[in-house]
Amino acid sequence: MQQFANTHSMRNEILSLMVEKGLEDDCYVEMLDYTIDLFESQGLGTEYYGYHNINHELEVTYISLLAINQDKIQFTEEDIKYLYVAALFHDFDPQKSVDKPHEESVLKFISMDKKLRQLINQANIDLEIIKVLILRTTYPWSGKLKSNAEVQIKQSFDSSDLTRNNLPYQEHIMEMGWYLSVVDRISGYALGDFTKAMEMAKMNAHALAWRPSLIVRSAVAYFEELLNKETDMAKGILKILPKDMRKNFFDTVLSFMKIRQQEITIQANYSYENLKLIPTIESRTTRSDPNFIKTLYEIFLELPSPLQFEKENFEKSVKDPQVIINTLRLNDKNGEIVGFSKGGPLENYKLREEIRDENYGESNTIFLEPLALKMGYWGLKGGSEMRHMFIMQAHSMKYKYLTSFALRDVIRARIDKEEAEFVTLFDPERWDYYRIRL
Repeated sequence: MQQFANTHSMRNEILSLMVEKGLEDDCYVEMLDYTIDLFESQGLGTEYYGYHNINHELEVTYISLLAINQDKIQFTEEDIKYLYVAALFHDFDPQKSVDKPHEESVLKFISMDKKLRQLINQANIDLEIIKVLILRTTYPWSGKLKSNAEVQIKQSFDSSDLTRNNLPYQEHIMEMGWYLSVVDRISGYALGDFTKAMEMAKMNAHALAWRPSLIVRSAVAYFEELLNKETDMAKGILKILPKDMRKNFFDTVLSFMKIRQQEITIQANYSYENLKLIPTIESRTTRSDPNFIKTLYEIFLELPSPLQFEKENFEKSVKDPQVIINTLRLNDKNGEIVGFSKGGPLENYKLREEIRDENYGESNTIFLEPLALKMGYWGLKGGSEMRHMFIMQAHSMKYKYLTSFALRDVIRARIDKEEAEFVTLFDPERWDYYRIRL
């Protein structure tokens, strides 16, 4: 699936499908290019580390056109126009404060953007119907979110000359929205292998400020809901997709379920005390061992990309005597390594440009890189034990301060316990930079 590896190639694939489906007017191509430009200019292009970036927007648009001939709903030529526009704009929230787009913000932006309104008018498309289709992609489609969306959907139906007092057409549009909502949840996992799917899951977790222990558990629940509650539509869409895309999707589902089973086994063994996590201070000799470095690096690569510090100099930093390294081993100090903590002088690190740390250059602060654990071992308190061991060592080396990144709610919990203070806050991901006095 490397043909979809970048925005340019995905754009070309969408353009080919647009010609095939009769979307040849200039306004449709302009919509596509305007969407790409706006996402990229707002920092939500391919470099944005969140699930709802330009890649997701284009993937949903591509699959919505590719699967249009499924046998669950019969679409007219007019329907295809509406599905294309709604898919392209469904997460169009470039000024987002959190990664998950808020449908109301999306609708507000589309309604107020003069360029978009002009293009939609050129295509002779009713904006109220686009609003309904986007509102129907609200996830999860249940509880208060569903109730709020339904109120706005009724308002849009009543505001449109095409849908007012036309219940059969309203029902058809809601079915179109159902199709789009299922495409929204299938597309990214059909267009790549499990490596891509796991990266998407990490991006989602990072951008939504989830604890790492939730990544696999949430992915399994997500797929089970999709396949169990949306069975007919999901089956219809997957059936029409090329064989390699179907295989990608189901391989991903099975892989997440297999990892979840391994997680449960680890947690059970820990609960029954068949497994112990031993934080260990590693010797200089061990830290020079190529196999030791290779093991740490493989665990390091499981971290979300923004949390991978010193990636290019990883081996050198492990051997550096100024750098503190602790590992988490199974059962005894020579057991299998399942995690590590690592950090060194603040001046050794190039942090995000927004950070202005007053202690930089004072040689009094140690930076603790984000803790790295193998999938399955999060949530068993091994990380906090490594962190406490790291703090003790930093204190013995006469550092006055420790800085690091952590989830906002985790830092808040440390304000009283450790006199932690926020240095720089980051949205939408809410992984913030903080300091504690040692």
